[in-house]
Amino acid sequence: MLIIISDLHLTDGTSGLTIQAEAFRIFRNHLRDLVYKACTRADGKYKPMEQIELVMLGDILDIIRSNKWNQAQVGEVGYVRPWHDPQSRDFINKVKEISQAILDYNAVGLGVLNGLSEVGISLPAAKNGQAATALDNLASPERVSVKVKIYYLVGNHDWFFHLPGPEYNQIRQTIIDKIGLAHPANQPFPHDPSELSALLGVYRAHKVFARHGDIYDPFNYEAEHGRNASSLGDAIVVELINRFPVVVQQELGHKLPEPFVSGLKELDNVRPSVLTPIWINSLLRQCYIDSALTKQVQAVWNGLADQFLNLDFVRQRDSYNPLDLVDKLQLVLRFSESLSFQELSKVVSWVTTNEIISAWTGQQISGSYAPYSVTEDAFKDHRTNYIVYGHTHHYEIVPLDVSRVRGRPFQQVYFNSGTWRQRHNLANTHPREEEFIGYYVMSYLIFFKDDERGGHGFEAWSGALSA
Repeated sequence: MLIIISDLHLTDGTSGLTIQAEAFRIFRNHLRDLVYKACTRADGKYKPMEQIELVMLGDILDIIRSNKWNQAQVGEVGYVRPWHDPQSRDFINKVKEISQAILDYNAVGLGVLNGLSEVGISLPAAKNGQAATALDNLASPERVSVKVKIYYLVGNHDWFFHLPGPEYNQIRQTIIDKIGLAHPANQPFPHDPSELSALLGVYRAHKVFARHGDIYDPFNYEAEHGRNASSLGDAIVVELINRFPVVVQQELGHKLPEPFVSGLKELDNVRPSVLTPIWINSLLRQCYIDSALTKQVQAVWNGLADQFLNLDFVRQRDSYNPLDLVDKLQLVLRFSESLSFQELSKVVSWVTTNEIISAWTGQQISGSYAPYSVTEDAFKDHRTNYIVYGHTHHYEIVPLDVSRVRGRPFQQVYFNSGTWRQRHNLANTHPREEEFIGYYVMSYLIFFKDDERGGHGFEAWSGALSA
């Protein structure tokens, strides 16, 4: 039995809310029920399995979404950003500092995962093809423990754990100890599943192929540099998404109502990210901010946008191609030099409604990565039934194909593992009214091998709670 979760985006608490520890307890309790049910085999008999695997499919510990990156600015001592030399002392220290802060801030929830790794899942023993005791009778001596092995793949917000070197081995060891991972610390956490043979074996046994999916997002992955390098997505988060709420608080916090200031901390939960100007304009309207103060808020945005667009890291990615990623960013950000937030949000709304481009994700607004799944070798050679990505935060199941392999039907399905966090989505009926609906989501996928779960191939769960 294989469980896949992704995009938890656990932060150090400096940039908005992170998921509460209760989510991990809910997950653990449901996981026990899922494992128990999976022990009923295709012949109807109960037979406890020896081991299950849990794969965390990237963007688990969110190193990018930390205001610790902004403790020093250009020219100041300690100035370092994700696109600087990853082997420099300042860079390593910053990754270590943020990693430790995330582990500390989420210690209770991660402790639940560690407990699964150390203790396993307690189930009733089998007796004459049936469970010997009730599932909840933990005091019964007729119990068996199912081992849990946990694997960690990196995505675009935790790619730092893919970096080589002894200092990063130490950081990885700390993470391994806190979560209970099945990885050796002296190897980078994998980005491509082929980088960890044990993981590939788990995938093959369950007829699954899973990766984070950031390789299909040119804004958050630059193929020419690989996963040991930063991307434009890192820069926009660190220099604009992270900094904007902080600078607004510093310069205008005494003038602005608290709901507006706290609402800005939710910028990273707006999906898709291109809607950020609409979210800000919606907050301005909801909080009845007058025009004079609105202009001051806009001036903060303008200044940070200009600083971002003038970064050497960004300018180096501006080519002669009029539709490159930097030009797409300029299409949105540079409008703010002459337009109000209200006018800017109308431009972005028009771009979104017409699905021309998504300047901040490099893909169409629809957001589904299902079309990429059919390009995977694992799909084309018919050795895999299930292709799984994370990254988009959009949980989905998409039937791909039914063919015949050795005379039998061979079904192939795409999944996105969703996220564990709050989302703010633009209401569809009247998008130009700039109204958002927020809710918490929690999704995970389960895949079975051989005769587990009565011979079923997969099970998927996604829940939502209104904000």
